[in-house]
Amino acid sequence: MPKYVAEDFHAEDLEEQLAELGYPHLCVRRHGALLVIESGERNDRIPHARLRRDTVHLWILEMPTANGKWETTPFRDLIDELVELLTGQLSWTLASR
Repeated sequence: MPKYVAEDFHAEDLEEQLAELGYPHLCVRRHGALLVIESGERNDRIPHARLRRDTVHLWILEMPTANGKWETTPFRDLIDELVELLTGQLSWTLASR
């Protein structure tokens, strides 16, 4: 099965969408199949969440743990649905720190 990578336009679109939804402090960077949602200075980033591309259209939500690792959540959906989940029920994870 081929690996699907996140594209630069995915990161740009997600960052723009988060800013429009009231999260201008967040930035999104692409790393292979991941879109990492972070805040803070370039050399001292704070991870908030990340989306892993699973198929052409489906993404998996992953959250950082207290010890600096990442944990997969049971959420696998279209990117717009995961953004709605993050900015709705899980909005506390995106708060400025």
